[in-house]
Amino acid sequence: MATPNTPLWEVFIRSRNGLAHKHVGSLHANDATMALQAARDIYTRRGEGLSIWVVPSTAITASDPAEKGMMFEPAESKIYRHPTFYEGPRRSGAHVMSVANTQVSETPLVLYALRRADDALILGHRLSEWCGHAPMLEEDMALSNIALDLIGQARELYTYAAKVEGKDNDEDKLAYLRDVRQYRNLLLVEQPNGDFAQTLVRQFFYSAFADLYWRAMMTSRDTTLAAIAAKSEKESAYHLRHASEWIIRLGDGTDESHRRAQAAIDHLWAFTGEMFAVDDGERALIHAGVAIDPGILRGRWLKMLSDVVSEATLELPQNDWMQQGGRAGRHSEHLGHLLSELQSMQRTFPGQTW
Repeated sequence: MATPNTPLWEVFIRSRNGLAHKHVGSLHANDATMALQAARDIYTRRGEGLSIWVVPSTAITASDPAEKGMMFEPAESKIYRHPTFYEGPRRSGAHVMSVANTQVSETPLVLYALRRADDALILGHRLSEWCGHAPMLEEDMALSNIALDLIGQARELYTYAAKVEGKDNDEDKLAYLRDVRQYRNLLLVEQPNGDFAQTLVRQFFYSAFADLYWRAMMTSRDTTLAAIAAKSEKESAYHLRHASEWIIRLGDGTDESHRRAQAAIDHLWAFTGEMFAVDDGERALIHAGVAIDPGILRGRWLKMLSDVVSEATLELPQNDWMQQGGRAGRHSEHLGHLLSELQSMQRTFPGQTW
């Protein structure tokens, strides 16, 4: 039985993966264990919750409603912060997917360009999530610049895919108006950032492959792809150098940084095999000299990884089992959440102009 001195707890519940915890109410309990049990019994009787937070009310710092005018400036003075400030054919405050998915004729060459474009776009978006949150200012700028490089590569590849398809699609439609199953990016690049070590290990695995891949693609018989490769290789060389230096720094640093770097390697390793897989359509492009066989890059990729990881006093896993599916449109749950943010403005306010 609660007494006047029994602590008050605020209860937050997450209903399913990918959603934020939401405040659902308050309760009195003597300690955190009892608060969790009471919250479970009171607020999740029908199995509504996936996880529960209980926070002492005394630990919450809140603004005073009486100081609203000082705390929150009038919205009218900063209307540019609101989507409705921009012109568009449809005005609505509802954040809904209001535009139909664009349809793409996935011929082998179109699909080949889309796969590489999707890799760059999704990884670029993941890196952009670090903007303002990196451990130091220089690294904040570096990750943002790498993200811009990747998004630039994606634009060129989407534009080329739209040109080859020869319909009314363009880079924006291909980037923003496809459904999650239409994306053909590697599972590796859609994995969450996690901590700083996981972000850098993911970047290291991808950049080591991308640098070799774009260098080889410079000999493609497709002049457009060869030109894109020549530009992208210069960028990927820097991306690889940047990631390699951080892997060495983290692995050969403190016990904590070493532990996190090794954990990231162990976790992400199973997503690397997909980089070297090809299907029948891509195999035909390889025979035609348009594409290169990524399988021939695997030996050099492993040597590159082994040298850096060894210097970092880390180890590569010996497990050969690999995750597959991204190239065929079968993704982890993470991509859907990423796309809901990436595509929200274009789908809610289609055809907007600045």
